[in-house]
Amino acid sequence: MARLPILSSDEVVKALKRAGFAPAPKRGKGSHVAMQGKDPTGRVRLVIIPKRKSLRRGTVQSILDQAGLTRDELLNLLR
Repeated sequence: MARLPILSSDEVVKALKRAGFAPAPKRGKGSHVAMQGKDPTGRVRLVIIPKRKSLRRGTVQSILDQAGLTRDELLNLLR
C-alpha cells in the first residue's frame, strides 16, 4: 500500500471534484471548505477540508474516511 503524500488543500479539493464532489451550498466561507458528494456506494457525504498549504497525512486520511474513498482511489485521482 502506497504511503499518502503530503498535499495542499487545493490538491485535495481538485481530487474530490474529479471523484464527483462539489462545493456544499451555503458552507465553507471561512478557514475550511465543505464538499458534498456521493461515495462509491451512493451514500451522500459531507467532507470538511481545512484551507492549508500542506495537510498532514493523518488529516488527509480523515478526509478520505469522510469521503468514503481509499488511498489508492485518491492516488489515482491525483494523476
